[in-house]
Amino acid sequence: MLLAVVIPAAAIASCAFPPDNELYQQSPDIPPYKQDSFDEYVTQTRDWVAEHRVFITQDRDTELARNIPFEKGPTSPDDRTPKRGVLFVHGLGASPWYFHDIATRMAKNGWLARSMLLPGHGTRPADLGIPDYADWTEAVAHQVALLEGQVDEVWLGGFSTGGNLVTSYAAEHSEIAGLLLFSPGIYPDNGFLFLTPVIKYLWDWIDVDSEVNAINYQSLSSRASELYYRSVLDAQEHLAAKPFDRPVVLAMSADDSVLAPIETLRAFEKRFTHPKSRFVWYDDTPAPTRDKRVETLNSKLPDQQISTFSHLSVLFAPSNPYYGVKGSFIFVENGQENIPLPEDLSKIWRSSWGYTEPGKYHGRLTWNPYFDALIGTIDDVTN
Repeated sequence: MLLAVVIPAAAIASCAFPPDNELYQQSPDIPPYKQDSFDEYVTQTRDWVAEHRVFITQDRDTELARNIPFEKGPTSPDDRTPKRGVLFVHGLGASPWYFHDIATRMAKNGWLARSMLLPGHGTRPADLGIPDYADWTEAVAHQVALLEGQVDEVWLGGFSTGGNLVTSYAAEHSEIAGLLLFSPGIYPDNGFLFLTPVIKYLWDWIDVDSEVNAINYQSLSSRASELYYRSVLDAQEHLAAKPFDRPVVLAMSADDSVLAPIETLRAFEKRFTHPKSRFVWYDDTPAPTRDKRVETLNSKLPDQQISTFSHLSVLFAPSNPYYGVKGSFIFVENGQENIPLPEDLSKIWRSSWGYTEPGKYHGRLTWNPYFDALIGTIDDVTN
C-alpha cells in the first residue's frame, strides 16, 4: 500500500524522529532474490524474514505466512499443468498477502498465480532504507523470468507502487500479455513528491506511526518515499513514450486519497489503448468519461455502512480473514480527530482516508463489496 507521499518540510520536522526501537533499526541487508526456482525463493525468503522480522502479534506463524511470497496453483479437477501465469507485485509498505484473495480465485480458474516480496519488505519499516530502485526492478524481472519458464502466457498484476513497477516492465517487454492494475500509483496526488531526493538528506523519517498492522508498515522513511517517486517517474515516462497496446484491467476508487483518480482515468483513455481493456471506477456518480470501456460501480452503500471506497479496498474479498467484513483487523484510524471512536466497533462506517460526515465515525474500508464482479471483469479481459 502507498502509505503516504511527501508533505511540506514544516510538517515533516514534527514527525521525523522515531522511538529507540528495533522497528526503526535496519537489518544487516535485504534477502537474496535471484534464486534458481520459485520454491527456493520462497524457502530462503521465509527463513530470512523469520530471522529479521520484528513481530507485532503473538501468532508468529500466521504473521510470517502473510509476509512472504506465495504461489497458488490450479485447483481445477483435472489439475492440468497451467498454460497461463500471473505475477503480482504489492505496494509500498505492504505484503504479498495483499493478493491472497485474487490469486486464490485466479488459481481456481486455471492460472498459476504468484505473489512476490519487494526487497525491504516483510521485516521492519527501517529496511525500506536498504534497497536501491534497481533491487526492485531486478527482483521483478527475475520473478517474471522464472514464471515464463513454466507457462506459455504471462500477465502482471500490481497494487499501488507495484502497479508502477509492472507497468514499466510490461512497457519494455512485449511478450507480457497484459496488466491487472489495482489503485496503480502512477499519478500521485501530491505536489511535493519531487522533493524526496533532497529530503532524504535532511530527515530519515517522514511519518512514524504505531506498528499495529501485521501486513503493512505504518511508518514511512524518506528513502522509501524516494523509491516510490522513482517508480512514478519510470511508469510515467514509459506511458508518455508509447501507449500501452495490450489488455489492461484497472480498478480504482474515485475517492482515492493518495492518488489522482481523474488523472489516472484520462491516462487510461489515452495511453491504455486496447479495446478489451476495462477501467472499474468506484463512485456514487458515473465516471466523467465517454469511454465505453469504463464501468462505474456505486461506492455509496449505506445499507453496508459504506460511504466511499478507499485506496486499498479494491483488492480484498468481503470474506478475507484479516481485512474483510468480519476480519481480525479494523482500520479505525482515518484522519478524524474530533469524532470519538464508538465503543461498539460494529457502528463504524467505512470510507477512504479523511472522509467525514456529521454524526458518523468512519474507519478505512478494507474490502471490496464488488469483489466477485472484479473477478468477472478479470476473466472477461484475460479470456
